[in-house]
Amino acid sequence: MINFKRLSFLIIILTNYFSAFSQSINEIVDIGDLILTNGERIMNCRVGFRTIGKVNENSTNVIVYPTWFEGTSEDIINLIRKYNFIDTTKYFIIAIDAPGNGESSSPSNYNYDFPQITIRDMINSQYRLLKYHFHLNKIKAVIGGSMGGMQALEWAAAYPEYAEKVVSYSGTPKISSYDLLWMNTLLEVIEKLKEQGLSEKEIIKIKNMMIAMIARTPEYVNEKTDLENFQTYLLSFEKEPKEKFTLDDYVIQLKALMEHDITKDYNNSYQELAKKIKTEIFIIVSETDMMVNPEESLKLADVLGCRKLILNNNCGHLAPSCEIERVREEINQFLDE
Repeated sequence: MINFKRLSFLIIILTNYFSAFSQSINEIVDIGDLILTNGERIMNCRVGFRTIGKVNENSTNVIVYPTWFEGTSEDIINLIRKYNFIDTTKYFIIAIDAPGNGESSSPSNYNYDFPQITIRDMINSQYRLLKYHFHLNKIKAVIGGSMGGMQALEWAAAYPEYAEKVVSYSGTPKISSYDLLWMNTLLEVIEKLKEQGLSEKEIIKIKNMMIAMIARTPEYVNEKTDLENFQTYLLSFEKEPKEKFTLDDYVIQLKALMEHDITKDYNNSYQELAKKIKTEIFIIVSETDMMVNPEESLKLADVLGCRKLILNNNCGHLAPSCEIERVREEINQFLDE
């Protein structure tokens, strides 16, 4: 005899499962021509995104999550699912691919010469998506890490009343001199190696090795890599080139990072910028971060008098991942306040 009560329960479970699964599928929207800050344009600009969670009746629980450098919306959804990083029973998260990441319009998928973009251009593309595709006039929050954190702070400067809250972790309001040192070094290495005719795979290996030197601390590398296993560690940097994030994509986003400064329209003054910002901001930095120097974020936090969290571990730029539970709890508390 069929147990209809049990069958109905199973149907509900399966429906919810496939509904959640379908939300992870990448969607692409053509937002029309995107006029860039340098006056050029991306014709028929395509923006990729994924969603997770359920939007409430009046759309007051929407969170935008921009991508980090080399990251995709799929990476963000995986982070949220693996660590329950944002409470998807409360919030509807839209993870948006930044131009240049191989999912949204990028050198690797554009039919013409791809113009140089900025962090501001990235969030302008997101604004167009939210305003004209999702029809959202306001959102709950923007949350981002690393380059995503830079985009989150750019949101607060460019659209000061659009997001109620902003969370930036391992990001910065402006690139420091030390940041520019490693970025210019890496950019020159890439350009010189291309001139010498090295393959993309060979260049990517060297790029990955250089990034490993600054993404973590010396203590972390020494702790995690035994000398006996060092050759195996070196082999881990040999990766096949990605189809959707090529070296050209990498360079276009790297150059965008190098120009990042949310104070440029405010006489390079955090005090003047603070007069415009209406958003509640939560800044999370790592004292040991050698990739994105925390000094500028702390300066902004002091001027705003906003909430901040200073991590001190040996994980460097990836410090939040080493204290994931603490960071998750603090972010969700901030969102709920």
